[in-house]
Parts: sequence; structure tokens; C-alpha cells
Amino acid sequence: MNLNLSGFFGVFKLVAKPSLCLPHSTVAQFSDLPYPLERAFEAQGKKGHIKAVILDKDDCFAYPETSLIHPPYVERFRQLRKEFPGHSLLIVSNTAGAISYDGDGRLASDLESATGVKVLAHRVKKPGCADEIMQHFQKHPEVGVTHPSQVAVVGDRLMTDMMLANTMGSWGIWIRNGVAPPAEKSIFARFEYRLASFLVARGVKAPEPASPFE
Repeated sequence: MNLNLSGFFGVFKLVAKPSLCLPHSTVAQFSDLPYPLERAFEAQGKKGHIKAVILDKDDCFAYPETSLIHPPYVERFRQLRKEFPGHSLLIVSNTAGAISYDGDGRLASDLESATGVKVLAHRVKKPGCADEIMQHFQKHPEVGVTHPSQVAVVGDRLMTDMMLANTMGSWGIWIRNGVAPPAEKSIFARFEYRLASFLVARGVKAPEPASPFE
């Protein structure tokens, strides 16, 4: 069963607080991610101390239903691996690694082989898997993540990736265009574009992560 209950219940949170789906920074495509990554927030007058990055897969750095990095993004992906080595870079997908979708772990294994990056095996789909993500970093103290505000989430979906970032208390970077052309976007993705424009036009902003010292 592939129903995303986390996403379903997340809609009710979004009705109460629409800002939860907004990013802290937006780039057109994966290759536009700034280096170092923290510059993404400095451009908006914000400052984050990022120790780890969560990457979405489908339509973020890979074409949906494939494991290969989209060729124009290969160099930026390699650069990101150097900037965040080892377990400080983690792929969290609602397909590969999601127990309800990838029960035998084959998709996660293929993706790890193709990218050289760990794929999180998680029971709860985004945006509700914050606890499983933080448990991963607790198992790898060498990364140095002691608070969600030290994590950035990079993805193409507002209601899963950016909502995960905000409900977790992390930073969100929205890949607005993604890999797939507009004609192939789902009805949900197209709705998110309109929702983002509507909220931004009314001055709604993403909640800024709390400091680990607060």
C-alpha cells in the first residue's frame, strides 16, 4: 500500500499554518545550488550553519523512476558530496528507501550504487519522517548534527520536502523546476506552483529554524 498518510494528515497542518510549505531559499534547478550551500540563505539575509543535507531524488537530481543522476547535475552532485562527506549527505525519497514502496530495498540499493550516497530506509513517508532522519544522525555522531537547524533539506516538492524541513525545524531549499519538463509534472506539483505564488504574494514566509541554543 503506497498511500502517503503522512502527506494526507500534513494537509491539515498546512491549512492551519500555510507557511509550513514554503522554502527558505529557491533555485531553478539542482545545478544552481550555490557553493558553499550556506550561501543559499545568506542571499535572503539569513544565516544557517549547515552540517548535513537531506536530498530528495525524484525530479530533484534524478528523473522520476530512475536511479541515475541527471547528466547536467553530475558535477554539482560530486561537489556536494565533497562539501558534505560520508553520512552528512543523505537521500530521503518517498520511493527508494520508503518501506511501503521499496519493501525489499532494491531501489535504495540501486540508488546508493549510482550515487555513492546513503539512502534512508524509513517507515513514514515525507513530510513525517523527521524522527527517523534525526535517529540516523544520532547513529553517526561524527557528522556533528545535534539540532535540526543544522540540517538543510533540498527537494522539488513543497508539501513533502519543504514541509519536512519546516516541521523538523530545518532549512529548506526548493528546486523549483526539477528534472521533468512541465508537461510531465503531476497535478499536485502544478498546484504547488500556484500555491507558492499565492502565499508569497501575500507576504507569507517560511518559519525560520530556531537556534540550537534557544
